[in-house]
Amino acid sequence: MPSVYIKTYGCQMNERDSEAVAAQLVAKGYTLAGSEATADVILLNTCSVRDFAEQKALRKMENVAAEIRRHRPNTVLGFMGCMAQSRGGELIDRLPDVDLVVGTQKFHRTAEYLDDIMSGRRDKVVEVAEEAGSEAAIREHLLAGNSRKSVTAFVSIMQGCNQHCTFCIVPHTRGQERSRAIADITAECRELVSTGVKEITLLGQIVTSYGRRGFSRAGGTLGDKSPFVQLLEAVHEVEGLERIRFTSPHPKGYGDDLVEAYGRLPKLCESAHLPVQSGSDRVLKLMHRGYTRSRYLGIIEQLRRVHPRMGISTDIIVGFPGETEADFERTLSLAREVEFDQAYIFKYSQRRDTPAAGMPDQISREIREERNQRLLEVINGIAKRKYAAFAGSQVQILVEGPSKKNPARLMGRTRCNKIVLFEGSDRHRGQIMDVKITRAGSFTLYGDPAILNLDNLVEEERHETIRAVDKMR
Repeated sequence: MPSVYIKTYGCQMNERDSEAVAAQLVAKGYTLAGSEATADVILLNTCSVRDFAEQKALRKMENVAAEIRRHRPNTVLGFMGCMAQSRGGELIDRLPDVDLVVGTQKFHRTAEYLDDIMSGRRDKVVEVAEEAGSEAAIREHLLAGNSRKSVTAFVSIMQGCNQHCTFCIVPHTRGQERSRAIADITAECRELVSTGVKEITLLGQIVTSYGRRGFSRAGGTLGDKSPFVQLLEAVHEVEGLERIRFTSPHPKGYGDDLVEAYGRLPKLCESAHLPVQSGSDRVLKLMHRGYTRSRYLGIIEQLRRVHPRMGISTDIIVGFPGETEADFERTLSLAREVEFDQAYIFKYSQRRDTPAAGMPDQISREIREERNQRLLEVINGIAKRKYAAFAGSQVQILVEGPSKKNPARLMGRTRCNKIVLFEGSDRHRGQIMDVKITRAGSFTLYGDPAILNLDNLVEEERHETIRAVDKMR
């Protein structure tokens, strides 16, 4: 059977989409190639949030096509995802060696399109049309093909975005908001837990907008509960699930019901990725974000009142059109006031078909670079101090598996979303355990489980020995 290699650019939504397409193809008999060098099908799942991401994917395909066509001319090349949706057939006009362009509402038909191409029924396929029900059409997870079962998993709860921030192309590439049914989502969560998943991250372009259209709010002793909080409660009831996370929300979605859910639902991790984008009210209005600096700080205060050590990360754009030095200083002061645990900083990138691309007072690359560096220094300085404060403390982690950078170490994550590396064995995978933090690095903690768990480990090894002896009898 043919082999397929999928390379993913961009966000967790793209990672989830790639995972689902890969699982679908494996179910159809494809095998997964370790690299493009051995694959019969090469697919790039693309991102359009920044021009850099698009150019990176285009350069990658140009290089792959040049190499493949010389040595393996029958290899199928394809684009999927947001850039495929945005550019459609122009990708084949630019790169004639590309055979397949699959938009964001057609992922579930990828195997069908590949069959058409490989059988010769179709020469080229470009499919970017909208499709009703596509938000619930593909849900496979790549767990069945893994010898090592995943401990964590993404679950997509909706597609699309109605926010229309002036800098963002996502409403164009992902379409209008479309939410899956709660029963469908919880059924998927139960299936994942049955395979060994302990932590689920709920995904949406603006996840807190879940069910805003077509779902009703629920009343009760806690007052009006949004559809998203109703979904959190339903997922919380899944037996065997240990942790729940979600990303990415919008500050407008943080009503009182969601804030209090952090204190009421034990499985909901005290971690919030809350994009602010700017600390200036003037720039936030130009961005069409729908909240003020004061409102954002109020949400942070509410969250920390529920959990004083709530892990808070954010997204920030520097160099938005018209951003003055005074505006940027407001962003710096907000970063110092909030003291984010982590921030993803983006230099503003013009995206076609967005209002911001045509705004006056576009900021030069030099100023964007300089502001990016200044903000990065502030964020890194705060994070270094906050991470160092963990040294000597005890934290609880869910062990996910080997570290990507150093497979000799295991990696776990705290409830407030801090990565912890430690020396351990594969038997710790999937365990929730306490570790003592011995030192801190850049956005990484290092722990020693033996100090706090020695008695448990000795007892565990004793039981393993007894079981081994019993098997010999």
